[in-house]
Amino acid sequence: MSGWLLILALLILGGVLSTLGDRLGSLVGKARLSLFNLRPRHTAVVITVLTGSLISAISLGLMLLVSERLRTGLFELDRLEERLQRSRQQLATSKAQLQSSQAEVARAQTGQQRIQKELAQVERQAATLRRELAPLQAERSRLLAERERLSREVGRRDAEIRRTESQLAALGQRIEAGAQELQDLEANLIALRRGNVVLTSGQALASAKVKLERPSQAREVITALLQQANLNAFRRVLPGEPPKRQILLVPTSDINKLEEMLSRPGSWVVSIRSAANVLRGEQQVLAFPDLRPNRQVVKAGDVLASTTLEGDLRNADQIGRRLNLLLAAAYARAQRHGTLVDGLQFDAARFNQLTQSLAERPSGQVVQLEAVALSDADTPDPIAVELRLTGNGSDGPRLPRRP
Repeated sequence: MSGWLLILALLILGGVLSTLGDRLGSLVGKARLSLFNLRPRHTAVVITVLTGSLISAISLGLMLLVSERLRTGLFELDRLEERLQRSRQQLATSKAQLQSSQAEVARAQTGQQRIQKELAQVERQAATLRRELAPLQAERSRLLAERERLSREVGRRDAEIRRTESQLAALGQRIEAGAQELQDLEANLIALRRGNVVLTSGQALASAKVKLERPSQAREVITALLQQANLNAFRRVLPGEPPKRQILLVPTSDINKLEEMLSRPGSWVVSIRSAANVLRGEQQVLAFPDLRPNRQVVKAGDVLASTTLEGDLRNADQIGRRLNLLLAAAYARAQRHGTLVDGLQFDAARFNQLTQSLAERPSGQVVQLEAVALSDADTPDPIAVELRLTGNGSDGPRLPRRP
């Protein structure tokens, strides 16, 4: 219902109710009615007041009935005002946030412009670097190609070095084989001069280091050692014949005693030695066992002997004899320490080279030499030595052991 129609309806309703109230008051006055023990005149006033209140109540009820806005304004006005206040506050807050966001956007736009300027500058620098990098990349490619070429060249050189080393090793083996052959010829010559003696008295036919875990292993070790000694004796005394029989004779009492000794705790060196000189072609070889405690004879780096070559000693033969005396002194010391090997191991070719080098040294130069052990060696182990120059000859050649 529109506002004008509501006002018109209220005016009409008020007029009707006023007329009815006035008529009702007049009737009550004429009838001289009395309510609540009041005078008739006062009763008429009360009726008039009630009629006016009824008019107001009906008018208000009618407006509330027909107007939702009036109901909302009358009963929800305070809540609406609170909501309006909150909305205004939220609006103010939103405006402040909007202003802050606008400021942030402005700063972001300013920063973006600055970044764009910096990006343009970086792009210019990148273009400059690209122009500068182009010749460097070309130089790098050239250097890489050169490195590959040099690598291939080094590979070829390495292959040549390996081939040369292989040839040197083969030549060294040939020299060693020749030296061994020379030694064999010298040994054969001595044997011929002595009447074809192939085994000397006390010569070791077989040796071994033994450290048993159980005493029962002693018999097995002795049997294996006797078999090896018989094989070595057969090859020396009867060369060319197949070793099909036993030619080694060892007293049973000696074997039993050896077994008893080996059963004791400790590390031992067992040797089977020839009891007398044996000629080639004999049918029997008398032998005896030799048992000694195993211990270290020399250590790597031990100086076994030393000598001094005077300045006026420059003859190759005399120098060779002095070096032989040095090796003999070193071997004598090793024997005093208990070694069982026959002689020392050294490189004969390097020995000759060292002799020649010392013979060609400057006149008056005094040289000191030492025979030095190259590795640790126990009682039955071979002893490898080299001759080292000290003092004024420290930069000269060395004499390493023979492989």
